[in-house]
Amino acid sequence: MDIPKLLFTKNRAWAKRVEEEEPGFFEHLSQGQTPKCLWIGCADSRVPPDTLLDLPPGSLFVHRNIANVVSPSDPSGLSVIQYAVEVLRVKHIIVCGHYGCGGVNASMGEPLSGSIDGWLEPLREVYDLHRAELGALGDDENRSDRLCELNVIEQVGHVCTSDPVSNAWACGQELFVHGWIYSMKSGLIKELQVPIAGH
Repeated sequence: MDIPKLLFTKNRAWAKRVEEEEPGFFEHLSQGQTPKCLWIGCADSRVPPDTLLDLPPGSLFVHRNIANVVSPSDPSGLSVIQYAVEVLRVKHIIVCGHYGCGGVNASMGEPLSGSIDGWLEPLREVYDLHRAELGALGDDENRSDRLCELNVIEQVGHVCTSDPVSNAWACGQELFVHGWIYSMKSGLIKELQVPIAGH
């Protein structure tokens, strides 16, 4: 099967359908973006934010990576946050993880080779910080699920202490930060109790 050809065919069919349903949609979209939310999520192909929130293009500003990590040493992620906060002036930043995350599961196993091992180091630190709680859980799936939640909470903390967010709050900008978790088994999202919710 010629995958690129199939994808081009599907793109053309989608664009035709959208334009028929809403004439002028793409012309309007091309004029600029005004999303109200920044979504920071996992790169997992089963967790496409626009789809699971049933939103059209232009609704979300999105940054995705392995295990929805917000690292102070990642210029890409920090640049996305800065642009979202300072230029787009989003009102909400959502860090959304998901149960069954391959990156989270990998962080609980043996070290990996290559750059991904360094990328997963912050998750190993979260695991070490909560080792007693996680060790008391009954099985690997429960440990993984809880680590997915703890990872989201940790990344929300990184968002809140990032310069763009700290500066925005210091200037009185209305901005809220949320920690969410998605279940592929149910298709549902739930909000986690995160100590810092916004200002």
